[in-house]
Amino acid sequence: MRLVDSLQTSSRASLLQVLKTSVAAVGAWLICDVLFHEPPIFAAIAALLVVQPSVNQSVAKGLERSVGVIAGVALAFGAGYLFGTASWVVLTTIVVALLLAWVLRLGPGSSAQIPISAMLVLSIGGLTPGYAVERVIETVIGAVVGLIVNLAIVPPVLVSPARLAVARLQRDIATAMDDLAGALESPQTQAQLAGLLTRTRLLRGFRSTAEDAIAKARESLTLNPRAGRSVTVLDADEQLFGRLGRLVNRVLTMTRTVHDNYDPSLVDEPTVGGIASELRRAAHDLRLLGTDRQTTEVSALTAPLVVLRPHAEHWILIGSLLEDIRRVRQEVTGDDDA
Repeated sequence: MRLVDSLQTSSRASLLQVLKTSVAAVGAWLICDVLFHEPPIFAAIAALLVVQPSVNQSVAKGLERSVGVIAGVALAFGAGYLFGTASWVVLTTIVVALLLAWVLRLGPGSSAQIPISAMLVLSIGGLTPGYAVERVIETVIGAVVGLIVNLAIVPPVLVSPARLAVARLQRDIATAMDDLAGALESPQTQAQLAGLLTRTRLLRGFRSTAEDAIAKARESLTLNPRAGRSVTVLDADEQLFGRLGRLVNRVLTMTRTVHDNYDPSLVDEPTVGGIASELRRAAHDLRLLGTDRQTTEVSALTAPLVVLRPHAEHWILIGSLLEDIRRVRQEVTGDDDA
């Protein structure tokens, strides 16, 4: 069962991506079949590899594929011309191709393509200069066809998944603030505090998810003719994510501080009640950031937090929370002097 699971992924490419790849491979084959006598295997492989989730990746794959084929065909032609096409020549050429890719510090795609191309040329090709040149031209045609298909048929724009991931992180941080405020307002058991800390730690994973989604969105817009206004939208989401990423650290620090230094008598401290209220205000205003409600609803972070003299045994905890809440307020309001 584990072997079967390792063959599958948690997500799969869209059906549109499958159709685009099919169109590119079939188109490259038909074009090269007219131009050359040999079956256009290189063209079809190039088209299959070049159609990627983003236009930028397609360009990179096209260059990578073309460089690998050119180097592999040239190496195979030279080896075949000097030593023939015996099995030991093919095997030696494969090893030399891998070493050449390693010396040149080529990427995984080119590193694999050089020995594959060399092996195919030596095994099924021939030693005529025309054959080698045709295979290079065939590969370039396949790569160009793949790129054109990816450009022409709805090149993907992945801004919406990034926006959803950022919005989820924003919502979960605000919820964590409200949960921490609740823990400061009423007595907590150790089990409740442990659960609070565990839930807050999940914010790290949501932050990583949002960061990956933004990176994929940025890649999808590079060289994409459909980018348009999406660039501005993504810039705003990326700016908001920067503030949210820092807020994850602030809220997690506060939660860990409360978990490690909790005392049931804290609920009787007036300053702790003020900190809890400030957290709820910050959560309220955080939910407004980047939404239409931000310009219509009144900000809750308006009144300054009044600090009363706490009991001596609580001073370190309260002092730490006060500094953290100042930083939280700074990130939410965007005011460096908050």
